[in-house]
Amino acid sequence: MILPAVRDPRLVTVRRGGSLTDHDHHLLALWAADCAEHVLELFERERPDDRRPREAVDAARAWVAGALPMMESRARGGHAMGAARPLRGAARFAAYAAGQAACVAHVAEHDLGAAAYAIKAVAAAAGVDAGRHERDRQRDRLPAAVRSLVLEDQERRDPICWGVFSA
Repeated sequence: MILPAVRDPRLVTVRRGGSLTDHDHHLLALWAADCAEHVLELFERERPDDRRPREAVDAARAWVAGALPMMESRARGGHAMGAARPLRGAARFAAYAAGQAACVAHVAEHDLGAAAYAIKAVAAAAGVDAGRHERDRQRDRLPAAVRSLVLEDQERRDPICWGVFSA
């Protein structure tokens, strides 16, 4: 479970009573899509004919561009997670990362799900040091406008994200 019991209002959209602007919500979705896409080949090598995770990453970006409704992006995220369920290891985690990225459109806090699953995918494929490198790569790509928010959220939710942000 990567979602907290108590929501941080800074990660709740203004329409739902929080303070997250649409602009920052979009930045989180694009960052999550980048995290997921970076590891997508780990899934595609094992299941080259299954496009569901790729379509989920594309859906996150399409939602940001205004070309796809939130509910459709969320649905594609669910389909990507369905692709993950029968698998194990890196391929499974990579598909979950894609699914989480598409679900950022619905709940911004799924951004850390995409990041954490991507780190788990890399660590499963190439070891803990590679997972740390992936974490650092993700942090280097954080947009300045949401950087401190994401880093604080990583620290707060690290225990429910398998410790991947502090490893």
